Amino acid sequence: MKLFVAKKNRQQRRQLDPIRITAVGFAILILLGALLLMLPAANKDGYTIPFVNALFTATSATCVTGLVVYDTYAQFTLFGQAVILTLIQIGGLGFMTVGTLLMLVTHRHIGLAGRNLLTESVSAFQIGGIVRLVRRIIIGTAIIETIGAAMLAIRFCPLLGVKTGLYYAFFHSISAFCNAGFDIMGRFASYTSLIPFQGDVIVNLTIATLIVIGGIGFVVWDDLREHKLRWRKYRLHTKIVITATISLIVGGAIAFFLLERTRTLSGLPVGQQILASIFQSVSPRTAGFNTVEMGELSEGGSALTMLLMFIGASPGSTGGGLKTTTLATIIMTTVAYIRGTSDVNIFRRRLPTDTVRRAFSFTTIYLALILFGVFALTAAQPLPLKDVAFEVFSALGTVGLTTGITRALGSFSRIIITLLMYIGRVGSLTLIFAVLRTDDAGLRNPEEKIIIG
Repeated sequence: MKLFVAKKNRQQRRQLDPIRITAVGFAILILLGALLLMLPAANKDGYTIPFVNALFTATSATCVTGLVVYDTYAQFTLFGQAVILTLIQIGGLGFMTVGTLLMLVTHRHIGLAGRNLLTESVSAFQIGGIVRLVRRIIIGTAIIETIGAAMLAIRFCPLLGVKTGLYYAFFHSISAFCNAGFDIMGRFASYTSLIPFQGDVIVNLTIATLIVIGGIGFVVWDDLREHKLRWRKYRLHTKIVITATISLIVGGAIAFFLLERTRTLSGLPVGQQILASIFQSVSPRTAGFNTVEMGELSEGGSALTMLLMFIGASPGSTGGGLKTTTLATIIMTTVAYIRGTSDVNIFRRRLPTDTVRRAFSFTTIYLALILFGVFALTAAQPLPLKDVAFEVFSALGTVGLTTGITRALGSFSRIIITLLMYIGRVGSLTLIFAVLRTDDAGLRNPEEKIIIG
């Protein structure tokens, strides 16, 4: 009996290894990035920046968030910007995916433990064929980012020259695909994001398309590649992601247009209002670019943006947030309860009970973290509640949008936001499993009812 229990415990520890390695791996990458950004060679003034600020920037880049305490163009040298871009690329794809690329290049064998890590890293359904999937992810990423850069170069090269224009094109293509939201538009105006290109159709639609492609998830990529446009062949996961993504983009754009047409969109031609509405419907779902001033949003516009930041992208993607599949599970579970049905059905498929429990658990933890962040920041320094809530939603959702208070945060507040960005990228459930998960002894307590509602 003792031998069986010991064997079971060893198996459970091995199952937790990918979770712990993910959490620790991102932490090490962030720390290394912070040390590099502190170097005088990384900063245009030639001085070392404070560790808290370097850590904040490295976390924001690695966790593909986009919140900044410095204007990226004005503060960092080409070396510093390269460090940030590298962190964005590794953070977006996942460090295990990048590690696999190095192993493939050096022709090293990837064992079972490594394949298990990869399965967790990209949220794949099964370990079989995981190396082929990761290879396709790497190749697909390179192709998509190159096409995106080529489209952006059409605008940036005539404006900035060929060499600088290509650099800007690749920087923003990678940042958009990885849902990072970092920009180097500070040469036009500090902290301006894409506002100088508010009416540019090519820039807006290219960035928005890259955000969506990066945000739907690698597993969805593979399903679309395999089954093309045959809807009935898609996995349930793919159907939910596509339906939710389209609904959120269209619904969000219409709502933003109606809420902001007399505020941040006033004075713009109708075509630019529609373009900005579409962009601001896509970007808050974890990308962080903006073409309108976030600090000037109406109350309704701010609430809509926070809702989109709360929902976020899809599992196994470069984005964060609650995730579209979690939202769909909660909605359909509620519908099933109202209808009095015991099963949760979506697209003529029944969801497992464990999936429903996970969705509600993740949402509860997510909301608790939001409350923690809001209370911690308001206790640390006197700031407007709406701006604090906006910042917390942005950090935990790894979005990067801000009403402008990021630079006003004190050291303690920046540490809180740094922690939220890290949790948002690694995943709250992942982090809690890594720290607190215990063995299930298999014993069950007596059942007794309580009153709900």
